Amino acid sequence: MTTRDEAAREAAALSEQLHKHAHLYYVLDAPALPDAEYDKLFQRLQALEAEYPELRTPDSPTQRVGGKVLDGFTKVRHKVPMLSIRTETDITPGGASAFDARVRKELGLAEDGPQVEYVCELKFDGLAMNLRYENGVLVQAATRGDGEVGEEVTQNIRTVREIPLKLNGKAPPVVEVRGEVYMKRADFDALNERQREKIAAGQKNEKVFVNPRNAAAGAVRQLDPAIVAARPLSFFAYGLGEVTPASEGGPDCPTQFDWLQQFHAWGFPVATQTARAKGAIELIAFHENIGRQRDALPYDIDGVVYKVDSVELQRQLGFVSREPRWAVAHKYPAQEQLTEVLGIEIQVGRTGKLTPVAKLAPVFVGGVTVTNATLHNEDEARRKDVRVGDTVIVRRAGDVIPEVVGVVPESLAKPDDQRGPVVTMPHQCPVCGSVAVREEAEVDYRCTDGLFCAAQRKEAILHFAARRAVDVDGLGDKLVEQLVDANLIRTLPDLYKLGFTTLAGLDRMAEKSAMNLVDALEASKKTTLPRFLFGLGIRHVGESTAKDLAKHFGKLDAIMDATEEHLLEVNDVGPVVAQSLRTFFDQPHNREVVEQLRACGLTWEEGEPAARAPKPLAGLTFVITGTLPTLGRDEAKDKLEAAGAKVAGSVSKKTHYLVAGEEAGSKLDKARELGVAVIDEARMLEILENGVTE
Repeated sequence: MTTRDEAAREAAALSEQLHKHAHLYYVLDAPALPDAEYDKLFQRLQALEAEYPELRTPDSPTQRVGGKVLDGFTKVRHKVPMLSIRTETDITPGGASAFDARVRKELGLAEDGPQVEYVCELKFDGLAMNLRYENGVLVQAATRGDGEVGEEVTQNIRTVREIPLKLNGKAPPVVEVRGEVYMKRADFDALNERQREKIAAGQKNEKVFVNPRNAAAGAVRQLDPAIVAARPLSFFAYGLGEVTPASEGGPDCPTQFDWLQQFHAWGFPVATQTARAKGAIELIAFHENIGRQRDALPYDIDGVVYKVDSVELQRQLGFVSREPRWAVAHKYPAQEQLTEVLGIEIQVGRTGKLTPVAKLAPVFVGGVTVTNATLHNEDEARRKDVRVGDTVIVRRAGDVIPEVVGVVPESLAKPDDQRGPVVTMPHQCPVCGSVAVREEAEVDYRCTDGLFCAAQRKEAILHFAARRAVDVDGLGDKLVEQLVDANLIRTLPDLYKLGFTTLAGLDRMAEKSAMNLVDALEASKKTTLPRFLFGLGIRHVGESTAKDLAKHFGKLDAIMDATEEHLLEVNDVGPVVAQSLRTFFDQPHNREVVEQLRACGLTWEEGEPAARAPKPLAGLTFVITGTLPTLGRDEAKDKLEAAGAKVAGSVSKKTHYLVAGEEAGSKLDKARELGVAVIDEARMLEILENGVTE
């Protein structure tokens, strides 16, 4: 069983990975992780948070949909949040059966009770869109964004011919139709052929697109609608946002299937494969039938979606966290092929992660020719026992980074002296030579010199210049890439040595834009200690931790010189964060960057350390289990930690008190077995008020 501390470390690492890949997928349209791997990480984090609810933080990836609003578009707050649905990664028939069983349980249906009716739809691989119509006329189109706030892209969406500008027939005062903007495979191939012709003709800044999803998403986010009009986008309707109630003139659609028929009547395309199904057996049949058709479809899908058909039952089932209980996405197996491993190299990512990568004999899989595949990490490479010369199964899941699934039995059967060496990660970064470390309870090795390593340079600059850091307005991905590739920036202080003449001489940089950036760099010099600290990109140090550190120590020098023991005194700073801070500031290169930034004129207000409140429960460890009468677990945990207590996730000999509510379960048995004091909520509140009196 995972201890609370182990779970906390793993959850923190998972959160960081998921945030990073959500940013790549939703914001940059440059996914770097197969969907199957993302789902695995997400489900592992969900499992940890289910076991230890106190780890479920407001900024956890499980509490939000993902993505954020891009600069350049007007923000739109969705009247009805655009929530994502749960992904069932069990690709066997059991995935459909499990969903049906959960629905029946939530509805309180007996095993011999009536079957639940569902609507089965395709899971398109495109960009989710919310279309708002008032009195039948399209007035606004917005992307999902973070689920609450999206980007207005109305002018771009008007160029998509499959989306009606005016609804057919009688329309309600207000209705929001939701669906997927996508690109058909034939249209995508034709677009790429035109791109290749442009490149051959010497046109700069043109590129061949990776897949239809990226091409569609990138088109919608173009600031020039004329560019969007030149890209062949399509649309399928499948969902509903805000709508005028039937009592006030809106449609009366008691089922999801009725809504789909209404969308079609209004003039929207609805996938013809959509079907109704009763119970798990018919869900399974739909999944298998579409799976057989998948390669022949004119567009990409990566699964199907099941929804409870009755709108009333949907209301009864409601939502859990970020997902509706009445819907699920059921995926298909990723495509796989066999090839040979020609070599294994260690690559350093933009965040310093060292990844073993298999160099492959070219193989066509998932629609492209693959020559590289990730081995993820040393443990995974050794678990699969991948070596040079092996014949391996390569999977291209999520249409992004191929992975080695495993080695064929014939290769594994060879004697060790006839196979290559076992994968071993280096203890020095192969790019900059700095120390590479593997933190406790983590699977990845990382370069420790984030401000010095060339592989991390672009990421470090973008992070430092971000809005929530020192905020250099106008310094985006493409400009940073150009500055780094031209060797104009090697470290962060080089930013403040850029002059107007240098900037104005860059490609696609007008004089006004150059002056604006010079002004933005100057303005960014006056910042705050938390922003500066966060901008340094220290592993595990987010905005909240940076604020806590600044408040606790008051001055940057005090933070840089603090021992791990002193760092652990800061609110929410545990051993992993303390070690990360010490590792960062123990690197001479990193301290030199800080001093150079100060010399460039970056300033912030500093003060005295915050007064330390008394901690009457310091040194005591509590565990909370079951349902308390008046307090939620998080609330109880906050109260105890504010008084200095440690709240653990499991009972051990070091536990002083178990706070037990209803349905306490195995933790109560464990406490009694170990002789741990068991108290109720009332006694806990008494201890909080008066301290320990016995």
